[in-house]
Amino acid sequence: MKKNIITKKVTAALIAGALALSFAGCAAGDTEVEANAQAAGNAAAGESNAPTAEGETVVLRGIVDLVPHSEIIEHVAPQLEEQGIHIELVSTAADATTNERLAAGEIDFNYFQHLPYLESENEANGYDLVSAGGIHIEPITAYSDLYTSVDEVPDNAVVAIPNDGTNEYRALLILEQNGFIVLDDAARDSLSASVADIVEYVRPIEIVEIDSAQIIPTRDDYDFFITNTNKALEAGIDSAKLFSEGEDSPYANIIAIRAEDANNPAIQALVEVLLSEETQQWIADNYNGAVIPVIDLGN
Repeated sequence: MKKNIITKKVTAALIAGALALSFAGCAAGDTEVEANAQAAGNAAAGESNAPTAEGETVVLRGIVDLVPHSEIIEHVAPQLEEQGIHIELVSTAADATTNERLAAGEIDFNYFQHLPYLESENEANGYDLVSAGGIHIEPITAYSDLYTSVDEVPDNAVVAIPNDGTNEYRALLILEQNGFIVLDDAARDSLSASVADIVEYVRPIEIVEIDSAQIIPTRDDYDFFITNTNKALEAGIDSAKLFSEGEDSPYANIIAIRAEDANNPAIQALVEVLLSEETQQWIADNYNGAVIPVIDLGN
């Protein structure tokens, strides 16, 4: 039987220990866009899904990436504490086991991936995980330690790109958008591609497909390299940005949960505070375009 990690702590005056409770949830029926709109609307209207009575605390356990995910969670944690919700970060290094641990009930949420990746994990592993809402976008970006603009990149330049599913497609797409290659239409329609789907090299380049975790450590081997902005932020690199995904990227990083917890008030409160105008503005102000809020702030 799976353990439910979400617990309610009651003061010692009432009982002499911690009593584990579970929040009943329904299977998710809303799309991510609908969930975002509802949560943002509630936050803007000052409504709250705070699930606790005075003196009670709910603990949500999560695994998130270090940058910017843990920083964003730490920013909103005091607001959630006021609602009686304590966020416990089990790890700030998401890995290949993170969705498995969520599905098994070891944690209540994770925050490191976009929806297409989650859907591929569900399909491959039989998980029943859903998005509680998209929070921010990390535009995939081309960096170089040798050149400062696309025009400077020479013919036969060597470029490293991530070799995992959607991120490889994203890398190839921005190479196409910036005049290096042409992709097969079928690959573009399926949102999935590899170098085998390149039908034309507009500019001669050599593309190296490599595990995303190895791109920055080996960046000296390439004329330029393409990676997610959170990896560049974590590594603290000062490489020049050559080009990037636009703000209309569909790859928002999400709060992932088990489908049964879709109506959990504590989860809903977490998403609402993350999608509040204050938090989304904080994201915009603190990451200078390397991390983009999902809410149009009208600035």
